[in-house]
Amino acid sequence: MSEVVDTTTWDALVIGGGAAGLTAGIVLARARFATMIVDGGPPRNAPAEAMHGFPTRDGMPPEEFVATGKAEFTGYGGILARASAVDARRTPEGEFEIRLSDGRLTRARSVLVATGITDELPDIPGLAQGWATVVHHCPHCHGYEVRGTNVAVIGGAMAAVSIHLAALMRRHTKSVTFCANGFEVSDADRQRLTAYGVRLVDGLVRAVAPEGDCARGELTAIRLEGGETVICDAIFVAPRPIPHDSILTALGANADPASGLIAVDSQGATSVPGLWAAGNVVNPRAQVVTAAGAGSTAAVNMTGWLLEKEMSAAGGDRP
Repeated sequence: MSEVVDTTTWDALVIGGGAAGLTAGIVLARARFATMIVDGGPPRNAPAEAMHGFPTRDGMPPEEFVATGKAEFTGYGGILARASAVDARRTPEGEFEIRLSDGRLTRARSVLVATGITDELPDIPGLAQGWATVVHHCPHCHGYEVRGTNVAVIGGAMAAVSIHLAALMRRHTKSVTFCANGFEVSDADRQRLTAYGVRLVDGLVRAVAPEGDCARGELTAIRLEGGETVICDAIFVAPRPIPHDSILTALGANADPASGLIAVDSQGATSVPGLWAAGNVVNPRAQVVTAAGAGSTAAVNMTGWLLEKEMSAAGGDRP
């Protein structure tokens, strides 16, 4: 693909067109900064039927939320690029140069990365096929919808999160089975879960498969190594979050040594001047409403940073 140099130097380039990116783009466009959103594809929650926990948007399909946000952004003069960011560098002038998947090379004075994560599921046959229908990861997004049913939680790489998930689902139903799936549950955690009404099953999970019909829909069977089968209406699992942070690392943003995620301050600013990040790429637990709020916070901070640059360039900081 031949390279096309974009002659526009954007005030702000937002990479990612989900809740965080769209909210940030709208804030920046409304502040009359030349803003482009680079939208590389569907957001993390695209497979879900509906989103929850967002006032006035509860139950809205994710694709409708995104479409509405894009229309609002372009209505304020923002520009959408149907591409992904594949590489980035700082220019000698201190601007950002971003290479896009469509062959474009574009520049921006400031950048917000809101590229999200991939949920890496345990390698269990049949689990991925049920993702977002009978297999879920967020109790706050989907727990209420399966209240009163038979729920199973499968342990994964995120052991502590898995245990917390099993306990939290107990608030929605009396029937919760925690399939440890090979990781060691401490005696203390085992006692606490059992006392709280969670049934524990040891042994590896070998497969997940449909198992007949019932009034609530398709039942699911979790087949264990020892031959036991756990029948349930819904499965919850704590996947490993894989952040899409290659642009952030390419630009030299520092990571948090404890979490391994790119570090941001309370305003979403990274260690690189002019570079912000928001949403799941730096906070895997962020729901749609959380990501939108983080995008708004970052964008407001960006407007102040850009304004200060403009005032300094105009000589406004002279005595």
